[in-house]
Amino acid sequence: MEIIEKFCKDRGIEYLKDEPMKNHTSFKIGGACDMYIVINTVNDLKLLLALAKNENIPYMIIGNGSNLLVHDKGLEGLVIRLKGDFTDIKKSDDVRIIAGSGAKLADVCIFARNNELSGLEFAYGIPGSAGGGVYMNAGAYDGEMKNVVESVVYLNSAGNICQYKGDELDFSYRNSVFKRTDDIILFVTYRLIPGRYEDISSKMNDFMDRRRTKQPLEYPSAGSVFKRPEGNYAGALIQQCGLKGMSIGGAEVSEKHSGFIINTGNATCDDVLSLVDYVQKTVKEKTGYYLEREIIDIGK
Repeated sequence: MEIIEKFCKDRGIEYLKDEPMKNHTSFKIGGACDMYIVINTVNDLKLLLALAKNENIPYMIIGNGSNLLVHDKGLEGLVIRLKGDFTDIKKSDDVRIIAGSGAKLADVCIFARNNELSGLEFAYGIPGSAGGGVYMNAGAYDGEMKNVVESVVYLNSAGNICQYKGDELDFSYRNSVFKRTDDIILFVTYRLIPGRYEDISSKMNDFMDRRRTKQPLEYPSAGSVFKRPEGNYAGALIQQCGLKGMSIGGAEVSEKHSGFIINTGNATCDDVLSLVDYVQKTVKEKTGYYLEREIIDIGK
């Protein structure tokens, strides 16, 4: 780790040692990682990863931490947050936008609206990054990344910059090719369609209003905890089983939306996982449906 620290100091890279991950996840839960590093360029990323691999130091890339549950004992190794060049958003032609993987999805949506390009309205309000959106094939209100992402530039495990296009991205429900590889998403190209600013803005505002009305945005959470089971809805099944408001420690099934587990102020990772397990068992016993988790838990 001393070698990593020297590398960061020599290159003027921002880093924090023993940094609590609760500061970097939307759940506001998680113990400390050995080192939290902010990387601003592709070159610095390549050099850091090569060094980490050479020293056998584990690492992970995070976006906005909006779908992550970090264990209470924290994470070994490096947590790398992509900013700087990775937050750039630009037009590449009349219908295409290129966004860095660290850009907030909301900012990409606003950029598209301001350039009168339609197709990303569904993503406005999803509290993730462009890279995280691709990784999870994020979706809402009958839209998903699969419909708008044309190609992705990524860094493979050998340190080479490559590209996936079209069907190579292998999108499916809350899934993509990146869930099965060590590839790191760098830049995302969206293919959109021309639209009127007023119409796009109206759709975005409507979706945001629906979120505020139906989702517990006033509490820390990781969004929808469970994937939608075929032929039903996770929230409806949880409510049907009388679990709305059920709590373990500081973790609670939201009274506002049963598909959310919220941190009421002092929840631990163990609280959340215990509540997830209880919900899964109860729903399975009472309805026959098994609720598969959408959130990802990581750490010791």
